[in-house]
Amino acid sequence: MGISYKDAGVDITAGDQSVKKIAKLAKTTFNENVIRDIGLFGSFYQIDFSNYHQPILVSSVDGVGTKLKIAFMTGKHDTVGEDLVNHCVNDIMTSGAEPLFFLDYIAVGKLDQHIVVKLVEGMARGCRNANCALIGGETAEMPDFYQQNEYDISGTIVGVVERERIIDGSRIGRGDVLIGLPSSGLHTNGYSLARKVLFEIAAFHIDQHIDGLSCPIGEELLKVHSCYRNSILAMKDLPFLHGMSHITGGGIVGNSSRLLPEGLSLNIDWNNWDPPLIFKLIQQLGNVDDEEMRRTFNLGVGFVFIVDQKQVQETITILTSLQEKPFIIGEVC
Repeated sequence: MGISYKDAGVDITAGDQSVKKIAKLAKTTFNENVIRDIGLFGSFYQIDFSNYHQPILVSSVDGVGTKLKIAFMTGKHDTVGEDLVNHCVNDIMTSGAEPLFFLDYIAVGKLDQHIVVKLVEGMARGCRNANCALIGGETAEMPDFYQQNEYDISGTIVGVVERERIIDGSRIGRGDVLIGLPSSGLHTNGYSLARKVLFEIAAFHIDQHIDGLSCPIGEELLKVHSCYRNSILAMKDLPFLHGMSHITGGGIVGNSSRLLPEGLSLNIDWNNWDPPLIFKLIQQLGNVDDEEMRRTFNLGVGFVFIVDQKQVQETITILTSLQEKPFIIGEVC
C-alpha cells in the first residue's frame, strides 16, 4: 500500500470530525442574518441596511500574540479564543461600529480535536457576548511547520457604522479629558517581555503562587481580555464623546495619540491610578524602565474615552452605572 496524506501528518478524517463539532459551537452564535450553516465554500450573512443612510463596513484582523505560549504551558485552551474575539470587537467599536460577524483561522502542526474545540468554545462565547455571529473559518493542519502541541490563531471581524456617526477623533480638542476603564490584566500584549521576565529571569513555575496575586501566575496571565461593548454602546452616540481608544500594543499614549488632530498631544497623569500587581512584578523583577513599561503594556487601562471636560462627571456616572470603575487618566493639551 502506498503512502497516504495521514502518513505525511495530515489526518483528513480527524479534520472532518472537528468541523462538525465546530459547526455546532458556531451555530450557538447565529442570528436571523446568518442564512447558511458552516460547511460551504463561503459564509453567508444577510445585512439589513434599511436603518442606515450611508452604511460603512468596518473590519479588522488580529491575533493574540505569544499569550498562546501561556495556553501551551498551562494546557488551558478555552480562553485565548475569547481573547481574540474581544480584542477584535473592541478595535472596531472604537470607531462607533457595531459588530456583525467574525471568522477565525486556526493553524496547527498536528490536529488535536480537543484543543481545537476548546479554542472555538472560547470564540463562540466571545461572539455570543458581543452579539456577533461566528459564521466561518479555517483550520489548517501543517505538519513540521509548528512545534509539537503548538498552534496559532487569528480572527477577522466585520461591523457597520453610519457614515456621519463615525468616531475618528476629529472632534478632539484641547482640554478634553481621558477617562480609562480597567483592564483585566495584560490582555493580549506584552507577553514576550512578560514571559522572559517571569519564567526566565525570575524562574517562576507556571502554576506557582505569588504573594499578592489571587491565583497562580499562569492563571493570572490567562485572564480574559476584557470586552468593553456595553460601555461603548452607552457612550458612542453622546455628543460630548470625541474619541475612543483600545489600549493594546503601544500602550496608552501610542494608541490614544493616533486619534489626535495635528498640534495636540496627551498629558497622562501616571500617578492617578495604581497598576495591578502583575505589572509591578514584571517591572521590578526585570528592572524594566518606566518608558518601556508604558509603551509595552496597558498598565491596568484597557480602554479610553476622550470626552469634553464639562461632561466628565456625567461620563463617570454612566460608566459606573454599568458596573465599571472609570477613572481620569489625563487630558488633551
